[in-house]
Amino acid sequence: MKPGFYTIMAAQFFSSLADNALLIAAIALLIELSAPEWMKPLLKLFFTVSYVVLAPFVGAFADSMPKGKVMFITNTIKIAGCALLFFTVHPLLAYAVVGLGAAAYSPAKYGILTELLPPERLVAANGWIEGTTVSSIILGTMVGGALISPAISGWLLSLDFPGFDFAIDSPAESAILVIGLIYGIAALFNLRIPDTGARYERQHTNPIKLLADFWHCNTTLWRDKLGQISLAVTTLFWGAGATLQFIVLHWARDQLGMQLDKAAILQGIVALGIAGGAILAARFVPLKQTPSVLKLGVIMGLVVPGMTLVSSMGASIPLLVIIGGLAGYFVVPMNALLQHRGHVLLSAGHSIAVQNFNENLNILVMLGLYALLIKAELHVNTIIIIFGLFVAGTMALVIRRYRYNRRNYDLDALIGVEKHHH
Repeated sequence: MKPGFYTIMAAQFFSSLADNALLIAAIALLIELSAPEWMKPLLKLFFTVSYVVLAPFVGAFADSMPKGKVMFITNTIKIAGCALLFFTVHPLLAYAVVGLGAAAYSPAKYGILTELLPPERLVAANGWIEGTTVSSIILGTMVGGALISPAISGWLLSLDFPGFDFAIDSPAESAILVIGLIYGIAALFNLRIPDTGARYERQHTNPIKLLADFWHCNTTLWRDKLGQISLAVTTLFWGAGATLQFIVLHWARDQLGMQLDKAAILQGIVALGIAGGAILAARFVPLKQTPSVLKLGVIMGLVVPGMTLVSSMGASIPLLVIIGGLAGYFVVPMNALLQHRGHVLLSAGHSIAVQNFNENLNILVMLGLYALLIKAELHVNTIIIIFGLFVAGTMALVIRRYRYNRRNYDLDALIGVEKHHH
């Protein structure tokens, strides 16, 4: 891999680490404000709205200047959102600003890969980026949990700088300050990202034109016989993953009696499983055989309700690792396939924007439904069973669709197609 690739990974790692730590800190802030339970999943909902609303525009923005510069600007927006949490802005709104930065950051970090590397390195590179992202989710969640834990927040709050009054009075606020510094580290790496020299034709700035363009890209990818399968899977995966994050926190509290700073560790354990599955898939699943992993999605959905039978920390760990492992193993090949089709059919930036739009729209839908189930005061175990059966059922439908496509179209030819650049 080229040296620039590692700089991108470092920038991505720290920026994503901070995003995930901030989610835990923001949940802690909601608890400090005694906000109702159903408001917690809305944090992620507000974060995600930007991805959906801005999807038609961020691809063009990412292609309008060198990607490193785009990543620096968007990381600065995240820092601003982080800062808003200090100025009694409601956590939901402040976290929405962070989401705005993240939404514009994403097409740049993936788009730069296709500029730097040849197609045959993309599965490996994606494995690395996914691996880095997942490890940053694990560590970010754990760092967030650690920063609000009584021991560490107590120490942070006791630090005294003569002449400075930071007006930081709560564990959540001290955590948010540290997280702001992590965004700062990401910014330094962003400044070191090499310019790949890739330039695109002048991007449209007319919003109507951009919307029409985006809609065309979206329908192109959904109509493609392989694109629709991989897009359906990754869309389901991200929606389910975001919801599972909150289900695990809720379940750890009700079923295992754990506080937020401890429950955050369990989230990390699911992510560890995902990382393991992702690494194995990157190692053993060539692009040509990606559809073979679909059945693991059904199995994962059927394993999830097993959570309702567990009542101890010791028994929950292997179960959460298995759930994560199955998820990672089936999503990474699908992601690589989707990027390959997207790259062949559209441009890199545009296909990522379409992917982001669909995945995040599903996160909104699934988190919204989850918030409603909590508001309806369903037991967490009931919610888990509904969730698992929904995932298994949806994946079974995707497999049916794939078999139908397989019978009626030459899918192998689609996987083998490369766009020729001269």
